[in-house]
Amino acid sequence: MDPGPAEAVEEVPNGRSSGKTEEDLNLAAIYVSDAQYNRNIFFHTSPRTVRLYLWYNHWLPQVLVYVFILVNLSLALFEEPALLPLPTWSTMLLELLCVLVFTLRLVHYASVIPRQRFWRDAKNICIIVVLLLTLVDMIAYGALSAANLYAVRWSRVLRPLLLINVTEGRQLRRAFRSIRKALPQIFYVYLLFIFSILIFSLMALKLLGKRQLTTLSGAPYFTSYLEVVFELYVLVTTANSPDVMMPAYNASSMLVVFFIVFILINTYIFMSVFLAVVFNNYKKNLKEEVRQLLIAKRHKMVRAFAVLQEGGGPSGEPVVTRDTWNRLLKLVQSDVGTAHRELLWSVCDHQNQGTIGKAAFMQLADLLNIEVITLKSRPHPLLHLVPAIYQSGPSRLVRRAVQHRAFVVVYDVIILVNAVFIGLDEENPVIANFEWGFLALYLLEIVLKLYVFEPRAFFSRHKFWNWFDTVIVVAALVATIINSFLKSAGNYTSRQVLDIVFILRVLRLIRVVDSIKRFRTIINTLVRIGPAILTFGQLILVVYYVFAVVGMELFKDKVKFLADKNDPASLYCGNPELRGSTFAQLNYCKNNFNNVVSSFVLLLELMVVNQWHDILLRPLEAQQASLLSSGFSITTQASAKIFFVLFHIIVVIVILNIFVAFILEAFYVEYSVEKGDLQTSLEKTIQDLELGVEQEKLEENLVNSMETDVDESRAEDSRPSLKFKIASKRYRTVDALLQRMFEADLLDDLGDGEDQGGGNFSNPAFDSA
Repeated sequence: MDPGPAEAVEEVPNGRSSGKTEEDLNLAAIYVSDAQYNRNIFFHTSPRTVRLYLWYNHWLPQVLVYVFILVNLSLALFEEPALLPLPTWSTMLLELLCVLVFTLRLVHYASVIPRQRFWRDAKNICIIVVLLLTLVDMIAYGALSAANLYAVRWSRVLRPLLLINVTEGRQLRRAFRSIRKALPQIFYVYLLFIFSILIFSLMALKLLGKRQLTTLSGAPYFTSYLEVVFELYVLVTTANSPDVMMPAYNASSMLVVFFIVFILINTYIFMSVFLAVVFNNYKKNLKEEVRQLLIAKRHKMVRAFAVLQEGGGPSGEPVVTRDTWNRLLKLVQSDVGTAHRELLWSVCDHQNQGTIGKAAFMQLADLLNIEVITLKSRPHPLLHLVPAIYQSGPSRLVRRAVQHRAFVVVYDVIILVNAVFIGLDEENPVIANFEWGFLALYLLEIVLKLYVFEPRAFFSRHKFWNWFDTVIVVAALVATIINSFLKSAGNYTSRQVLDIVFILRVLRLIRVVDSIKRFRTIINTLVRIGPAILTFGQLILVVYYVFAVVGMELFKDKVKFLADKNDPASLYCGNPELRGSTFAQLNYCKNNFNNVVSSFVLLLELMVVNQWHDILLRPLEAQQASLLSSGFSITTQASAKIFFVLFHIIVVIVILNIFVAFILEAFYVEYSVEKGDLQTSLEKTIQDLELGVEQEKLEENLVNSMETDVDESRAEDSRPSLKFKIASKRYRTVDALLQRMFEADLLDDLGDGEDQGGGNFSNPAFDSA
């Protein structure tokens, strides 16, 4: 969607001129950065607005926004019903501060985009409405509380909308859009599924209702149509299997055929169809989203090139010079070193012309999204302090032994033997002494590695497993010493320290995974798609928060957990209506909506679906204490079922199926698809320039981008040097992963990326929240 005449922005400044001003570079840097991170903000291009926009995208205000969103959401911990009660005025003061921060952020955003664009953007309107409703609710709640009248903080349910609609919430909005677009097809399948439930329920009522069967507790069995519908719906989730079919099965073995057919059709066929429909529609909608992303990215790169271009090509075509390129990269990604910039330039200017054309420049955003690790090889400090000893024969032998594969195998065996001892009785003195021996061996391993490898390289930010081993071993040593001291002092009354020791011991076993190649491949794949998985984590958090807030208002104090088992009320969860119920007998009293934490735990149990009907629901005859006559509907009314069934439909049937669909596609791409052309070109350039790590040392380790197995000792070479490696196909952004997922399908769909007009380009798929 190109800007109309009323929204036109300034012409590209200084186009084709040889001298590029700071304003030119700032504007081009914004376009490239927006293309890299797929930001789609329509902004003015005046120097003042560009400066404001640069500050708007600075990491500090973005972090502050998320901090205050977290504070705003966390207020539910301190508001009634509260886990940690605070005075009402203090929580309102914090919420007012959050509203002020969100307002300032919104004003900042309004100052960089055209006014018409701001008011036509649905997410801005949504934020304004949420902030206004929050203020109204705060005033109303304060007034009603002051008058000692009943008041409800109804605006709390709107808080997650701020997380969705802030500018940085692009991934979350995309997930909600994908769900919205997939809903029509899901709805038709769900209608057919419900129709099947109703038909089978009618058959069950006619087949079993007149046989005068009873449940284990003596309640009538399948005598009410609504009860039959609900129980068969629960049976689809397998939560009440085989309990629901046992009265019929006990009466006649032939009746089990009905339940077998029902399970085959509804549990296996319909649930598989749900996943297939969700997968197909989600993939189609996501592919269209990514296509729009790529179009917008190309437009932004075209605009950046138009700002920086000069007329010095071999045939007079516009080009970007090397000096301009270096100045641009310093602004776009200041943490990229000189050697890394030279590497990227070599990829684009593969003919060594000193300039690059439009096609090569268009690759810059994708190049920056490929994670490249810079490996700095430094001489070991001991080489300067005690060169004679460090270069001696015994020292060389030790260093070769530590770097040999056998050293890793030996410590893997030690870890496995340690696992056996962890499972034995820790009170046995022999076992306890062996644990000291294992700790000594682990400490010796770290000391030997520090002797062989340069310490700064050993503890660099990419060395995940080195940090992991050191922290775990040192923490286990400290905890074991404290544990032994407390035991010897005779005042050891708490298991907390001992529990920490046990956990640290078990965590050491995780390192064995790194020794099995197939395990490494699977875990590496999961790590690469981790940021995309976090998007669905935010999505589930939003849904959980809304249902938790609503659930607290509907069901707070209906069920209570009493820690004092001598209190008679603990037998019926503090509510006489639950006396003798299966809910209380199963000791489900902690499954309540009395604070936001217990609400989240309860919703997690619902999402797992096992025993969810026992926790929450009952048939229409609440007086019968049967398995299904327990939970919140006993303490309220049968209509409480709607709340929980709605949660099941939204989370289990829709969101989790979409989550599974995304994982299937992303895992397939990362696990099986080869490297892209641009990544292959980058690797080739690294090798051509002899800046790559030797291939035999590039075997993928767990969390490959965090640890490499290159030989950093280089004891014989006292000169520092740089090497590069690509971080095992990892991507800096979720959008880069999505682009990789659909790269082959979209390659033929996109044009050549030519500019289609002046100014900024708006992506229609991202106009609404």
